[in-house]
Amino acid sequence: MMMKTLLTTSIATLALSGVASAESWDMPVAYPANNYHTENAQMFVDAVRECTDGELDITLHAGGSLFKGDEIKRAVQVGEAQIGERLLSAHANENAVFGYDSVPFLATSFEASDALRDAARPTLNALLNKQNMTLLYSVPWPPQGLYFAKEVNSLADAEGLKFRAYNAATARVAELANMVPTQIEAAELKQALATGVVEAFISSGSTGVDEKVWEDLTNFYDAKAWLPRNTIFVNTGAYEALPAASQECLMSMASEAEIRGSAKAAELSGGFVNTLAENGLTVSDPGEVLAADLAAIGETMTAEWLEEAGEDGSAIVDAYKK
Repeated sequence: MMMKTLLTTSIATLALSGVASAESWDMPVAYPANNYHTENAQMFVDAVRECTDGELDITLHAGGSLFKGDEIKRAVQVGEAQIGERLLSAHANENAVFGYDSVPFLATSFEASDALRDAARPTLNALLNKQNMTLLYSVPWPPQGLYFAKEVNSLADAEGLKFRAYNAATARVAELANMVPTQIEAAELKQALATGVVEAFISSGSTGVDEKVWEDLTNFYDAKAWLPRNTIFVNTGAYEALPAASQECLMSMASEAEIRGSAKAAELSGGFVNTLAENGLTVSDPGEVLAADLAAIGETMTAEWLEEAGEDGSAIVDAYKK
C-alpha cells in the first residue's frame, strides 16, 4: 500500500513538473481578430502549441489590446512581450532598412514582394539581432492604392488634404504631394475618417474593407505602389531560453505561416477591391496624369531611401535585382 502511494505521488510530481516547465508567452498584434494577418498568426500559435505538445503556449492579443501598434516592437525588444507582429516600416525613422518593403514601385506584385523579402532577410535579421530580437516570418498586405473623399485626376487635386501617415514612406508621399501628413495607427483609422481628421490615405484593399471606408470616402485608385509587410519577431533572450526542440518548432511553424499568409494575401487581394466597388466606392486605375505624378514621387523616394539606407540598402536592392 505504501509503495502504491509513493508511486502515485511520484507520478503526480512528475506531471506537475511537466506543467511547471511549460512556457507561456504573450503575442501582441495591432490588427483585429478577423483580419487575415491575425487569423494567420492564430494558426501559427496553435501550430506551435501542437508541435511542442503544449510546452510553448502563446496567447495572441489582437487589435492592439495588450500593446498599441507603435508600442509592440519596443515591448518585444525589452521583454515585456516575448513575441509580436509589427509593420516594421513604421520604424524606418529609426533605421531606413526597416522601410525596405515600402519603397514606392520597387516591388509591385506578390512575387516581387517575396523576392524582395528574401533579399532583405539577412540584413533585416542582423539589424533585429542587434536589438535583442530574432526574425521569424513576414506576410504582405495587398498592393497599396490611394483612397480619397473626392475624384482626383492629378496630385494637384489632392493638395492640402489631411493624409493618414502610418510610416515614414507614407508621410513622405504626403509631403511630396503637398498633402498634410497625419499620424494615425490602424486601430484609430475608422474614427479619424468619421471625424474628418483624415481625408485621404494609401493602403491596401484589405484595410478599406476592414474599415468600411465607403461610409466616409468615395474613390479608390489601384496604384499598386508597394506591398508592405507585417513582420513577426521574437525576443532573442526568450527564444534562446527555449529547449532546442521548441526552437525548431517555432522556426518550422514560422516558415509554414509565411507561405500560408502570403498565399492568403494573394488569394484575397482581388476580392477586397471588388468588395470596395460593391459597396459603392468608385474603383479605378490612376489616370495618366495621376500615374505620372506618382511615378515621379516613386523615383524621388527610391533615391532618398538608397541614400538613407546606405550600404545595407544597396545590398538589398542589388540582391533583389539579381
